[in-house]
Amino acid sequence: MSKRDEIQAEIVKAAKGREKDRLSVLRFLMSAIKNREIELKRNLEDEEVLQVIASLIRKGQESLEQFKAGGRQDLIDKEESEIATLRSFMPPQLSEEEVEAVVVEVIEGTGASGMRDMGKVMKEVISRIKGRADGKVVSTIVKNKLRKV
Repeated sequence: MSKRDEIQAEIVKAAKGREKDRLSVLRFLMSAIKNREIELKRNLEDEEVLQVIASLIRKGQESLEQFKAGGRQDLIDKEESEIATLRSFMPPQLSEEEVEAVVVEVIEGTGASGMRDMGKVMKEVISRIKGRADGKVVSTIVKNKLRKV
């Protein structure tokens, strides 16, 4: 079953279970997927669906930070719930130690020797972890490792 089909099945399940908030998030997700498909003029592969989900999670986390700064607990709770629903479709996330191991392996494999090689290292690391870690975390680890090289 493709990710798109899985999401569609969850929409039906949420509708039958009268889970209004979850249904709203899932419909929004499906809308974002369809918009991306219209943009590309083709159906999305599972990996591309994961990219759409990751993008929505990232936007949700940015909103969450703003809500926390504004002290809006009602919106914080709603956003956290939406992010949790979106994360349920993502593969299990790697720990920082696992990401660090991949970064070290890539640095050794590419022969990176400083910050000027960051782009090359990031590209390879991102292709290996494919949505299983937050980009900001990966970027921070890569920067720290390259400074020590």
